[in-house]
Amino acid sequence: MFPPMQPEVPTVDVHDLDPAAPVPDGTTLLDVREQDEWDAGHAPGAVHIPLGELPVRYGELDPDAPVYVVCRSGGRSARAAQFLADGVGYDATNLDGGMLAWEQRGLPVDR
Repeated sequence: MFPPMQPEVPTVDVHDLDPAAPVPDGTTLLDVREQDEWDAGHAPGAVHIPLGELPVRYGELDPDAPVYVVCRSGGRSARAAQFLADGVGYDATNLDGGMLAWEQRGLPVDR
């Protein structure tokens, strides 16, 4: 289903994001957490596709837009970013630190 992890997964640390505009214009923020995690709080404007559904739902994403992928802490999002980049050719970047770091940094969260 998912390719083996490679060390070259493009990554940006949540702590390096600009608090005024954490996700660059024209970029899709993809949240790959489970429904209960999403319901507990997610980044405004994020698209929700749980990791297990990504292989059949990735077509819902704009193939021409860069994708930042987030999960709870960065593990699942790394796998998803690699699948999107290596498996289907999207411009995908893992958000290391995930929603835990996102909230800790004080970035906006919808509940």
